[in-house]
Amino acid sequence: MQEIRKYVNENKQRFLDELFELLRFPSISADQKYKDSMLKTAEFVADKLKLAGADSVEICPTAGYPIVYGEKIIDSSLPTVLVYGHYDVQPPDPLELWETPPFEPTIRDEKIYARGACDDKGQFYMHVKAFELMMSTKTLPCNIKFMIEGEEEVGSSNLGIFVNANKERLKADVVLISDTSMISLEHPSLETGLRGLSYVEVEVTGPNRDLHSGVYGGAVANPATILAKLIASMHDENNHITIPGFYDDVLELSPEEREMLNKAPYNENEYKIDLKVDELWGEKGYTTIERTGTRPTLEVNGIWGGYIGEGAKTVLPSKAYAKISMRLVPNQQSDKITKLFKDHFESIAPKSVKVKVCPHHGGEPVVTPTDSIAYKAAQKAILESFGKEPIPTRGGGSIPIVALFEKELGIKTVLMGFGLDSDNLHSPNEKYDIANFYKGIETIPLFHKYFAELSK
Repeated sequence: MQEIRKYVNENKQRFLDELFELLRFPSISADQKYKDSMLKTAEFVADKLKLAGADSVEICPTAGYPIVYGEKIIDSSLPTVLVYGHYDVQPPDPLELWETPPFEPTIRDEKIYARGACDDKGQFYMHVKAFELMMSTKTLPCNIKFMIEGEEEVGSSNLGIFVNANKERLKADVVLISDTSMISLEHPSLETGLRGLSYVEVEVTGPNRDLHSGVYGGAVANPATILAKLIASMHDENNHITIPGFYDDVLELSPEEREMLNKAPYNENEYKIDLKVDELWGEKGYTTIERTGTRPTLEVNGIWGGYIGEGAKTVLPSKAYAKISMRLVPNQQSDKITKLFKDHFESIAPKSVKVKVCPHHGGEPVVTPTDSIAYKAAQKAILESFGKEPIPTRGGGSIPIVALFEKELGIKTVLMGFGLDSDNLHSPNEKYDIANFYKGIETIPLFHKYFAELSK
């Protein structure tokens, strides 16, 4: 530990400078106009892997954006860790809500503010620097492979094809991912599961053109009003989702599991103050911790239609749209939930409008084992680095690659994230604590050390 901290302390500023360089690339996979920046980001990652000591570094083309691969095989008889991350980021909109430009990383209150600071550039880059540390100090105890993709934020549609075609190349004993959060530096934690995802876009069409709201209002159905009613009907008075069959496959937690989960530190008043809300909202009968990690949800991600420009324009819109995501829990299947949503949404629409449901992408929920050698290695690494045992938690987000790795490669994943739930992921003013960045670089080599030792 002393040698690790010495190396990190001696290279702190360089690590930060390199991360800032990475954060300046607007690597937005959802917008085609950033294609050149995406490719330059992939080149940057490949160059840094080479400089850190990786072999066989390659920018692997896909039908979309490339995957950066690199490895260091020191002994085929030793265990192998496959590190996964992504270099693409969410769009920064709305730009006017950023205190500083999203692709000009800025430090305020010992936090790095930039799009991708935590999700996932700051987190995957910890692994690159931890690998450099182990190579420079000649302490790499096992084989390591890197797979850093560029389409996580748009559903990883080409990743499954790549994994299926490169099973031998990607062969490993465990996947290690830092794209999740912990409770805090004072209360380190390890996520033991992730929710799945079903993402759809809906279109409601009324008249064949925008109409004068005075001439036609009251005679023709307003698609925006109908859409609002349809969406509102998706939850009942207990905030329970009303789609028939939606909960059929939900795996309920046992009383013991619920009790264990709710032992995690949680202050509802601080939670509300941080979000500037007076009251929390959610499914009746469950705690906030349970709702955000172990219960399925349905949320509107965006809704629009009609005139949204400056000033007034009295129109009855021809169309209205919404983007909707559903987070899924163990035993639910994304394809099945998408179909249930589509069938229900179309069936409850009045004849005065036409409804179209377009599936976007999805991912399956996962639960990671807590009795595996890899999980125990992560526990020991955090205990040594933080001086405290990690608290097991459930993550509310989705990482489709976790289920994909288990299906295609037959290996489990360890979710060892160093972000915080309050890091404004997918929101303006995304941030990442500098202390968490450095702590990750310190802790990751210990995971490799204990994984190698426990695997003997």
